[in-house]
Amino acid sequence: MNEFLSVYKVIFLGYWWIIAPVAFFLFLRYLWVNYLIKKYLMNLKWILLEVRFPRDVVKTPKAMEQFFAGLHATEKKRKFKEKYIKGELLPWFSIEIIGWEGKIRFFIRTESKYRNLIESNIYGQYPGAEVEETEDYVVDMPSIIPSKDYDGWGTELILTKPDAYPIRTYPVFFEEKEAEERTDPIAGLFEFLSSLHHQEGIGIQILISPTDDAWKKDGEKLVGKLIGREVKSDKEKGLLIVVEESKNWMKALIEGIKRLFALSGEEGAEEKVESVVPFLTPGLKEVVMSVERNIAKIGFKTMIRFLYWAPKDIFNKDRTTVAAGYFRQFNTLNLNGFKANKAVTPGRGKIFKKRREIGQKRVFIARYKRRYFPFHKIKTKGFVFNIEELATIFHIPGKFVEVEKLGKIEAKKGGPPSNLPIHNL
Repeated sequence: MNEFLSVYKVIFLGYWWIIAPVAFFLFLRYLWVNYLIKKYLMNLKWILLEVRFPRDVVKTPKAMEQFFAGLHATEKKRKFKEKYIKGELLPWFSIEIIGWEGKIRFFIRTESKYRNLIESNIYGQYPGAEVEETEDYVVDMPSIIPSKDYDGWGTELILTKPDAYPIRTYPVFFEEKEAEERTDPIAGLFEFLSSLHHQEGIGIQILISPTDDAWKKDGEKLVGKLIGREVKSDKEKGLLIVVEESKNWMKALIEGIKRLFALSGEEGAEEKVESVVPFLTPGLKEVVMSVERNIAKIGFKTMIRFLYWAPKDIFNKDRTTVAAGYFRQFNTLNLNGFKANKAVTPGRGKIFKKRREIGQKRVFIARYKRRYFPFHKIKTKGFVFNIEELATIFHIPGKFVEVEKLGKIEAKKGGPPSNLPIHNL
């Protein structure tokens, strides 16, 4: 250990005049970017939209998948000026399911400039829906949780495997079945939310931000690893990439000369390159095909939270296990699944555990209320979901899912009668 430290000491003493200015520059850049981000966030105008759907919805989650595909149009690449002069961030949205005060409600929090985009995509898939701006429900929640009167608990969800592995998606529940026989994975969640006491509240918050195709490269490398193909990242190659490419060109040139003059042993012989996929085990073949299917669709950076709050006299932490169970039904052993992020779950640590848990709960609940989405600042435990996966965990239950407290439109909207008199003002 001493030898290890002495090496770094020699390096620092010998090159401090290079290291110090670079470190100082990076520190100033960090402060500058954070200042720009805070200034940018202060100028954003947020609105909360409540979405209500007609009772006769017969569409599958495919309709919601198309909604997310339309929302992906907000994806953009930030240029130098936008990033380091204006401090602009990539757009993000909060998709929420709330069970509270005897009702089940859908909300979408967005910047006001994207309201028309959201409404047009909702109405395009669900013509009978209603979208209205509403007051933020978090304002009516207790200001401090936990307190002497209220308690709460929640966590963030992360994936058990890398993003490229898909979860169990809605086609598994809906494939080749009559509408009446379909098993909607969201039905159990809504039945549970309907059973809550009117003072109990459970919120599921899905934060999403459209991302580019960079995440697919990791999936392609994963496929190569699964089928036994050697995959090296450009970072590992570094400056040697030029040397390796040159070696490949020379190898190809020599091989071509050998074949031209029949020096390879068999004149006109060609190397047989066969796909290894047919020789994979059935389980591994399914995994490879599932990963390739998953990365073929557009994706969103995603973060999922769920929160439970209630007066202390009726607070029951076991309620959260039902919400966690809703997400667990999408888990598979050979592909992907959800688990709690222990790094942010209240109750972590062993020293002064009970006292620290109160502060941990308050920090988590404050992040829930703010819809805190740190993807734009640091690497977090979030993940990338494609539009099929998002539509699986958030979609509209059809008319065959009977939920008493789900806010739906009772009557269809109709056009005005043809003989309606028109008054000129």
